[in-house]
Amino acid sequence: MVTSDDVRELALSLPATTEKIAWSMPTFRVAGKMFATLPEDETSMAVRCPKEERDELALSEPDTFWIADHEAMFAWVRVRLAALEDRAELRDILADSWRQAAPSRLTEQHPDLGVV
Repeated sequence: MVTSDDVRELALSLPATTEKIAWSMPTFRVAGKMFATLPEDETSMAVRCPKEERDELALSEPDTFWIADHEAMFAWVRVRLAALEDRAELRDILADSWRQAAPSRLTEQHPDLGVV
């Protein structure tokens, strides 16, 4: 099972990532832009996701993805950690969110993070 420790470890392994407490929870940022959070009791995470994809994910995989009411107008989706298959799936989700927040100079320097 994937845990909040896995989220922290994998998020911080992404280039130029820092952890900062905000709103009483861990947040992960690249170049000052947030790309992941560990809300509430750390059984889920929130990541950046284009609204169209987010809505489709929440409809097609509701046991894994959902949209928090207060995030509905933003391009974020929640992910239930227990629903993820393994650390590889978690890394792909975090890397995709990282790419959305990272400046182009960083994404160009790290093509190994590729498009998921």
